[in-house]
Amino acid sequence: MPHSNESAGGLKKILYTVAKIRQMGVGPAAKALRSNNACKACGLGMGGQKGGMTNELNEFPSVCNKSVQAQSTDVQPAIPVEAFNHSIAELQELDERELAHLGRLNTPLWKAPGESHFTALDWPTALDRAAKAFANTAPDRSFFYSSGRSSNEAGFLLQLLGRMYGTNNINNCSYYCHQATGEGLGNSIGTGTATVELDDLQHSDLIFIIGANPASNHPRFLHILQQVRQRGGQVIVINPARERGLVRFSVPKSPRSLISGGTVIASIYLQPKIGSDVLVLQGIAKAVLEQDAQNHSFLTDHTTDAAGYTSAVNALLWSDIEAGTGLSREQLRAAGTAYATSKTSVFAWGMGVTHHLNGVANVEEIANLALLRGMIGKPGAGLLPLRGHSNVQGIGTIGVKPVLAEDVLHNLQKTLNVTLPTTPGLDTMAAMQAAEHGDIDAALLLGGNLYSANPDTAWAKRALDAIDFKLYLTTTLNRGHVHGIDAGSALILPVAARDEEAQPTTQESMFNYVRLSDGGINRLDNVKPESWILAELAERLLPDSRVNFAAFKSHSELRQIIAKTVPGMEALASIDVARKEFHINQRVLHTPHFNTPDNRGHFCTNEWTPATVNSDYPYTLSTIRSEGQFNTIVYEDDDSYRNAQHRWCLLMNEQDIAELGMAVGGRANVRSAQGEMCGVEVVLHDLPRGNAMAYFPEANVLTSTKIDARSKTPAFKATPISIEPVLAVPRNQQPMSPI
Repeated sequence: MPHSNESAGGLKKILYTVAKIRQMGVGPAAKALRSNNACKACGLGMGGQKGGMTNELNEFPSVCNKSVQAQSTDVQPAIPVEAFNHSIAELQELDERELAHLGRLNTPLWKAPGESHFTALDWPTALDRAAKAFANTAPDRSFFYSSGRSSNEAGFLLQLLGRMYGTNNINNCSYYCHQATGEGLGNSIGTGTATVELDDLQHSDLIFIIGANPASNHPRFLHILQQVRQRGGQVIVINPARERGLVRFSVPKSPRSLISGGTVIASIYLQPKIGSDVLVLQGIAKAVLEQDAQNHSFLTDHTTDAAGYTSAVNALLWSDIEAGTGLSREQLRAAGTAYATSKTSVFAWGMGVTHHLNGVANVEEIANLALLRGMIGKPGAGLLPLRGHSNVQGIGTIGVKPVLAEDVLHNLQKTLNVTLPTTPGLDTMAAMQAAEHGDIDAALLLGGNLYSANPDTAWAKRALDAIDFKLYLTTTLNRGHVHGIDAGSALILPVAARDEEAQPTTQESMFNYVRLSDGGINRLDNVKPESWILAELAERLLPDSRVNFAAFKSHSELRQIIAKTVPGMEALASIDVARKEFHINQRVLHTPHFNTPDNRGHFCTNEWTPATVNSDYPYTLSTIRSEGQFNTIVYEDDDSYRNAQHRWCLLMNEQDIAELGMAVGGRANVRSAQGEMCGVEVVLHDLPRGNAMAYFPEANVLTSTKIDARSKTPAFKATPISIEPVLAVPRNQQPMSPI
């Protein structure tokens, strides 16, 4: 298939950013971007006390179109109350982009059972109704959920409220993204987060990008990759799709990159079949072992089970590796040679690794490959899971999960003089399944869009609709606020955005770096801080509690408790006084002393089993994000990096298109065991034969609720599908079909 030499990024991104700032208004945009608040987009992190467009290395401007997009919805005016004269059925006709651009929510909305419209409420009435609903629910028939854009303070208060209420059914969005990372790294090195800090990337001579597309999802990371190439290092991309931004990228902040027509990013680009990651990584390891390039002294001194791992890899046949991955021996040996000669390698990966039924095994194999050459536990080298939400890592750190670490549980009970439930809680999928079975009566959702984040859209709607009462806290509306609410009651409360908080808040980047956001921008007159809402709800729901929830309306008080109870967060106690941001202790690993019981890195050998080909569904689909979206939030319908003019499309291999008798721009029906997308437009993309891609969350109508047994994460990236050409497209499916 021919490859375009056109560069991604560049002047188009600069013009896009300028246009977006003009749309927001130069004054409001500048105020939002320059204030001392952490970025609202990805977990790469910027902002905080060094300034809104500065990272922890004092690089300015550290800003990208994701940052601007995230701000663009927050600076919108309030949705006129008159808009809710329209029925919920009418609101359901809007897509994610249209709902997000209605404006900011500025009044509590109530939907009673059987009602067709939202009704505006005052705050006391809204909070009284929320408290009454949970008071009338048995705690084990409820669940609490948080996205990764809330603050550490709000997240901590959410999990404390849930546990004091009497349930551990407390979870966050990581169960649908990087939970496999936490499980896999926990098994391998005893910690579930990155082992590097941002400065390490300045000293790396090789970076692996595995199952991720930072050109679309973490644009500022491309500047790091550009620097690696300019100092003579290498970038190895492992991704079934050949993404333009990972081939060549014009970094907007780099005049040299812009003038030259872009920087070549990937020195080696491997395009394996979807789902063959374990075998790909073992193939690279086999190439390293053939060159005797493993770090023998490191394996002896700092690892466990190395012999079993190397024996299993050596026993693999190249013919089986080639057949299973679709890659040649020469391609994998080239990657192995690049790694064998590297002095400082970093492994970065995204949900292309974790969104599989063997996601934990995929992560373990990345750790195996890093351990093989001693690339964990020294400066300039290590592991870097690419986090999406700006504080999803922090939300996990402070305890928004169904099982608290024993030391955190002990510390909380001792510090607050309380007894908390110890029964393991439900993870996200388990909570949804319980809802489907009629076992959940009330749910509190702090941000996010659980409806659109779930696999199998029809199932997700049924499950959410079976919950009698749902409480949402949000800045803007999304499809999760209008779908799955037909039968029961729902209450939607408007919250302050991060930079609107009346008190400082904290967030944690993917580099384990905790930032302090000042807040303080006033935009709307009737939004409330998330922590205030949670404390008010707790006071009403638990009036006799030993915990003084009224005191926890103070973020400083919350940080004092977090500092006393969560190991590694001690510096949080004085951060609002000292204004000193910090790395969490014992996570960045510059020495090979691991957080396992024996302080050694553990090899976890996995056997790869090829997926059984289903003749009814012979193709494999991966869901993807576009350049114009962030998680479920859609800012633009087109995807300029993939030549897709809208989101109702299927990206396919050129030979597959021809073999099916279709043409680029033609239409197809796509089916899976879960559902169908009818009349999607066929878009040409460089993919292995038999593999296809479609946009998330639209394609979730096809994905399955089957999960990785260890991480409980759905396989969004590997869905068996059938593809049939269609001659005529119904009028209501041009160019978009409703979900």
